[in-house]
Amino acid sequence: MTTSASLRAVPTDADADAARADAAAGTRAAPLAAPKDLPALDRLLRDAALAPLVRTHGHTLVAAEARALLEARRAQARAGTLAAEAVATPALAAAVQAAVHARLEPRLRGVLNLTGTVIHTNLGRASLPPAALAQVAATMAGPNNLEYDLASGGRGDRDAIVEELLTTLTGAEAATVVNNNAAAVLLTIAALARDKEVIVSRGELVEIGGAFRMPDVMAAAGARLVEVGTTNRTHPHDYERAIGERTALLMKVHTSNYAVQGFTSAVDEAELARIAQAKGLPLATDLGSGSLVDLAAYGLPREPTPREKIAAGCDVVTFSGDKLLGGPQAGLIVGSHEAIGRIRRFPLKRALRISKLPLAALEATLRLYLRPERLAEDLPTLRLLLRPQAQIRALAEALRGPVAAALAPRFAVEVAALSGQIGSGSLPVERLPSAGLAIAPAQQGKRGAGRALDELAAALRALPLPVIGRIAQDRLLLDLRCLDDAAPFVAQLPALARSLGHPAAGADTEVGGAAR
Repeated sequence: MTTSASLRAVPTDADADAARADAAAGTRAAPLAAPKDLPALDRLLRDAALAPLVRTHGHTLVAAEARALLEARRAQARAGTLAAEAVATPALAAAVQAAVHARLEPRLRGVLNLTGTVIHTNLGRASLPPAALAQVAATMAGPNNLEYDLASGGRGDRDAIVEELLTTLTGAEAATVVNNNAAAVLLTIAALARDKEVIVSRGELVEIGGAFRMPDVMAAAGARLVEVGTTNRTHPHDYERAIGERTALLMKVHTSNYAVQGFTSAVDEAELARIAQAKGLPLATDLGSGSLVDLAAYGLPREPTPREKIAAGCDVVTFSGDKLLGGPQAGLIVGSHEAIGRIRRFPLKRALRISKLPLAALEATLRLYLRPERLAEDLPTLRLLLRPQAQIRALAEALRGPVAAALAPRFAVEVAALSGQIGSGSLPVERLPSAGLAIAPAQQGKRGAGRALDELAAALRALPLPVIGRIAQDRLLLDLRCLDDAAPFVAQLPALARSLGHPAAGADTEVGGAAR
């Protein structure tokens, strides 16, 4: 029988060598710093290495970041995890400099939208046209006539800056502007139906992004919602039967962010206007996306326009400035003199009014619509929506090689036909034929593919100019419809390669004539 003594390990020459190696490694381990090794804040700030930083950014910011750094390093020292080299003055000065620069980095940054959604709610919606950017810069640089009438020399009305443009483009009698379309709907209901009833089809009680629900808006505006019809079918007699002594407004809501198909029926604005006028009631409609032109004329899916709704008899039409209109965030309200006058005079209007910065951008954007023949060239949103698929694919073909070199050997890159969308609730079931790059782990198989794609997506987002794509069907898709200029993307490929552990790739990539 084997005894326990016979199982005891007997030291060998190999074990002795290993022990000596461990001992040698221990003697070579980096020495640790103690809390007392860190300099006082004043002494660190007086060091010549930080003098340029203080001159550039001032004492307050540099001292705050230095204090936070020293506190963090002391905590590490107390925990026995701070290397002695980390308390050297050059290392501390470099860390303070990095912290100051990081604090001054903007949180709101430009990105490359390669998601395939042109008007992406989370990525700022519409990109402003150059004319709007120029007017914003010129107007914001000094005093302006925001509420000053240059003709009379007296007080002016900020609505007057865009009202004539809006009435010209929509056929409305009057117009006013607030800071977004949710505010436009809220203000309209509050001004026209506070403490009264508003009749809306049950099929139009929408919820849009951020849990913005039409019933909640009604309640916030102080109005009582009266639902008529069913989810899929509402008829004229449903409205007629619901009208009572406390009815103040009929309302129609464009279901822009979903579609009900099949056995459906809805009452259009012309029929609703007839019912409203017979009862002496106003009719309001919320279009949401706010296309000022017939998109079908450009070969795109059709969206209703404010002009059509005004012609149909609506007293108020509300829509967004930063969706299909292609301008800044704003809520536009157009309609009859009587209805717009009541809305303007309502106390909530001042709390929701638009500021001078988006107002300047809005005016410049609206002016572009006075030259419809040039609109597809001058308005970035429309230009991107109309971009030919063949042009997008040519760009994808030009980019495939440089991107593949930057991502090799971990990922394979292919040119792919893709399907995008307009976005921001506009035409939710319609798709835009597009093209781009489909990236997948080089090692086939689903195991680990998701983790690898998440790592790649994070590396793209971490670039100086973040790149935002989408992951679908075990691939990272980069839809190139919105990549107007490929040069900034290509310039970042070496940094992307380094972040993925492939420092040599992508160092000298070019994209010939297809860069734009």
